[in-house]
Amino acid sequence: MLVKSRITNKLPTELFNLSIISILLLLYAPLIWHWFDGWLHKNISTEHEYFSHGIIGLPYAAYLVWIYRKKWQRLPTINHPFSFFILLIGGIFYVSGVTDWVNLSLPIILAGLCLSFKGIPGLKMQIFPLLLVFLATPTALPYLIAPYTLPLQSFIAGTAGFIINQFGMAVTVEGINLYVGGRIVEVAPYCAGLKMLFTTLYVSLMLLYWTNTLSYRRLTLTFLSMSITISVTANIIRNTILTFFHGTNQDTAFAWLHDGWGGDLYSGCMLLLLVPLLNWLSNYIAIEPENHLKKESQDTLPNVQNSP
Repeated sequence: MLVKSRITNKLPTELFNLSIISILLLLYAPLIWHWFDGWLHKNISTEHEYFSHGIIGLPYAAYLVWIYRKKWQRLPTINHPFSFFILLIGGIFYVSGVTDWVNLSLPIILAGLCLSFKGIPGLKMQIFPLLLVFLATPTALPYLIAPYTLPLQSFIAGTAGFIINQFGMAVTVEGINLYVGGRIVEVAPYCAGLKMLFTTLYVSLMLLYWTNTLSYRRLTLTFLSMSITISVTANIIRNTILTFFHGTNQDTAFAWLHDGWGGDLYSGCMLLLLVPLLNWLSNYIAIEPENHLKKESQDTLPNVQNSP
């Protein structure tokens, strides 16, 4: 009788959760499909293509939610009063018809549901998956910050011109323009490496979380700083190669690295460097004493609640 009672009490909850998931799929499956199709086939807007790191980030966020499902179920049911307000904002954004608002309604509604089901503890448990969803949500942010990238564009152009000059090619640099071989190459705002920088920081956060080192402040700041340096350096090298290809009339190679799969391959190889970098930093950077002591105290406790 006790087992039957538990099954009877659990069934309405599971049906309610299933209905919520079904509604979310009906509302957002077409939108997420549009994102993935645009990212994979590059037929989405230029600004929204900057968030193509969502190809790996969104599945990883779903994976994290799945592996922590048992911990989620063990949390007490708490309906935070602020959840209704958040869900209302998300609903308004969704029906507004404004592209960026509709996109942002996804992380907003997900955060509201966490507060509605499990309150603050539930929101804290899902905070990193929600962060991954938010950072992968296409918005007009690249368009808004593009006008402020002129110093970076000039720096890339000047550095690329200096490197090419070392190989005996005559290059003239004027602002963000490079003149080589009678042809001009412009380091446009969208060639300043913002997309590569966004992806690098996103993947860096995923690696830090995956290796349980995100809470170590010194390691995290050092790793993110070096990741930014690697991203900027890789973009300078890429623009240098593109300038060389364009100035020597190698248009096929230029298109392959600029618009084709060569650019994706180049970015992928650069991102792979982050893995050995994090491993190296983990071996040579000491963990903060307070975090180290906290970790030792946790290790002495029975490992009961660490299983998903």
